[in-house]
Amino acid sequence: HVQLVESGGGSVQAGGSLRLSCAASGYTYRGYCMGWFRQAPGKEREGVAAIDRDGTASYADSVKGRFTISKDNAKNTLYLQMNSLKPEDTAMYYCARSGGYCSLLNVVFGYRGQGTQVTVS
Repeated sequence: HVQLVESGGGSVQAGGSLRLSCAASGYTYRGYCMGWFRQAPGKEREGVAAIDRDGTASYADSVKGRFTISKDNAKNTLYLQMNSLKPEDTAMYYCARSGGYCSLLNVVFGYRGQGTQVTVS
């Protein structure tokens, strides 16, 4: 069955960095748009970054220049390098896949993992 398992979250001071990973299994990894979205308590889901089958990446304006999405097709793993973290980046971060057009919106409503918490103070 399909599994997306996130890791790498934690607590960090403002200005610090974290690298999230998402191990995918149970499906043809290359056939999907992959991405990350986040959700803070009391707030709506926000698409953070997406990467298409050909490696084309897109980002939310709030993270451009600070976050980098990448993937390793050989390892079926998705990454999110987060630098210059801010308190407003605090949220649960979810890895997700989308079978259709690759966009932040489609990632938000895609099949997701259980999430990993990121806390910036």
